[in-house]
Amino acid sequence: MQGQMMDYQLTLTPLLERARRLFPKKEIVTKSGPGLERFTYEQMTERVARLANALDKLGVKRGDRVATFAWNNARHLELYFAVPCMGAVLHPLNLRLPADQLTYIIAHANDEILFIDPSLLPVVEKLAPLLKSVRHFVVMGDKVPEATTLSPVHAYEDLLSASSSNYPWPNLNENDAAAMCYTSGTTGNPKGVVYSHRSIYLHSLGLSMTDSFGLSERDVFMPVVPMFHVLAWGTPFATVMLGSKLVFPGPHLQPRDLAELIQAEKVTLTAGVPTLWLGLLSLLDKEYYDLTTLRGMIVGGAAAPQFMIEGFKQKHNVEVIHAWGMTEMSPLGTVSHLKSYQRDLPEAERFAIRAKQGMPVPGVEVRAIDESGKEIPWDGKAFGELQVRGPWIVSSYYNDERSAECFMDGWFRTGDVVTIDTEGFVQIVDRTKDLVKSGGEWISSQDLENAIMGHPKVLEAAVIAIPHPKWQERPLACVVPKPDYKETITKAEIFEHLRERFSKMYLPDDIVFIEAVPKTSVGKFDKKVLRVQYKDYQLPEM
Repeated sequence: MQGQMMDYQLTLTPLLERARRLFPKKEIVTKSGPGLERFTYEQMTERVARLANALDKLGVKRGDRVATFAWNNARHLELYFAVPCMGAVLHPLNLRLPADQLTYIIAHANDEILFIDPSLLPVVEKLAPLLKSVRHFVVMGDKVPEATTLSPVHAYEDLLSASSSNYPWPNLNENDAAAMCYTSGTTGNPKGVVYSHRSIYLHSLGLSMTDSFGLSERDVFMPVVPMFHVLAWGTPFATVMLGSKLVFPGPHLQPRDLAELIQAEKVTLTAGVPTLWLGLLSLLDKEYYDLTTLRGMIVGGAAAPQFMIEGFKQKHNVEVIHAWGMTEMSPLGTVSHLKSYQRDLPEAERFAIRAKQGMPVPGVEVRAIDESGKEIPWDGKAFGELQVRGPWIVSSYYNDERSAECFMDGWFRTGDVVTIDTEGFVQIVDRTKDLVKSGGEWISSQDLENAIMGHPKVLEAAVIAIPHPKWQERPLACVVPKPDYKETITKAEIFEHLRERFSKMYLPDDIVFIEAVPKTSVGKFDKKVLRVQYKDYQLPEM
C-alpha cells in the first residue's frame, strides 16, 4: 500500500513565488560604497523575471551553466533565483582562488555566461583569453566600462530594462540540477558538487528548524559568509522562502563595517567563518556598538575557539551558534545547541559542550569509522573518520573519477577525524592530514590551536607536524600575537598557559611567532603553506 499524497515537486520556483505574494514589502539591503542600496521583495521578484527573460535572449537553455564572480549583494541574489528557476544551473565562482584553479573550474563546469561584479573586472579580463566555454560576459552594474577588453559584454541593468517582467516559469523536476559549487582544492584540482532543486528545498527547511538555525520571517539576516562559499551556506534560499529581511555587506567585510551594519539595520542573525568574528570581538573590546538586536552568530567553516564563544556571550551577550558542514553537504551537518537538561550544568561545562561541533540535524545521519573499518562507540573517547548521509549530501562528484574513493557503503567520507560522545555531540579532533602522529599517539592540532588562541596575547595559532627521528612527528605551534603584544609576548608564557591543559606528551616542541596564518580561499587556516615553509625546521632537543 502506498500513500495518497500529491506528487508535488520540490523546486525553487514556489519559494520565489511565496516571497512575491506574502512578503512584497520586506527589504533587501546592500552596502555599496559609503551608502546603502534598498530593494523590496516585490522589486526583486520582478527583476528576477526580467533577468530570466534576458538569459533567454542570451541563449541560455535548461542545464546550461551560468557563473557568477561577485560579492554578496542584491543582484547576486537575483541570479540565485532567475538561473535555477528557468532551468539553468547557477555556478558561483570563488573570488579568492588562484588563476589556474579558476580557469580549470570554468572549463570543467563548461560555464557559458559569466556575471561579474564591476570591481572584479580586472581579474576576469586577465583570464578571458583562456575561458573558451564562455559565450557572454555580463557586468553587474548600470553600464559597461569603456576600457574593458571583454567581448561580447553586456551591462546587467541594460539587459533587465530591455526585458519583460512577465516570465512563464517552466515546470521543473525536483531532481534537476539547480546550482553547483567546487571544493577549495586543498589536494589536487577542485571537485564539483551539483545541488538539485530537491536538495536545496529540503536544506532550506533544515536551516529553518528551531534546533538548527531557527531562521524565520522575523529575522534580519546578514550573510557574511560569501555567496560563492557553498551558496552562502544555503541561507539566501531559506531567507527568501521565509521572507526575512536581508542585509548584504558587499565587499565591506572589515570588523567596523560589520558592526555598523548590525547596529544600523538591527541585524538579528548573521553567519561567517571564525576569522571574521575574531576580528569583530577584538574591535568590540575597544569600541562600543549596539548589538542588542543580535540573537545569534552562526559560526562555521572552521572550528569556533571556545574562548570566542565565551567572549561574545560573557562580554556582549551574543550567542555563538557553532555549526559544521561541508561543500558536499549543502553544507548543514551538525549544530551545537545545549539539550534542555544541559542548561543546568556549570557554566564551564556548558561552554565546553558548545565548543563541540554539535549534534546532527534531522535529515543528516552520522557515524565514525576507525582505521580497521569498524564503527567507533559513542563514548567521547574513540577516534574515527566521520561519515555522513542524507537528502542534501553529495552522491558523487561532477564528472570526476575521484568519486569512488570518497564513499563507503553509501556514506560520504568527510576526512574529518572525530569523537562522538554519549549525548551524540560530534567533536572534530582534526582533519586526517592534520593529526600529529607521535610515538603511537594521535595529537590533535585543533585542540592545541584553540587552547593557544585562548591566551589573551594571541590572535591566531596553527599547529603543524614536524618530522622527528624518535617520535615520528612532533607538533610545532605557529603563533600570531595580537598587535599590542608583538614585542612582549614570550614562548614561556604560552607554554605555561598550555601546561594547565595538556600533559607534556601533547605540548608543542617549539613555538614560532609569525605575522599571519596563511588562509585558504574560504578563510580557513592553510596549513599546507606552513608545512612547506617549515619542512626543514629543526626542533630543539627536548
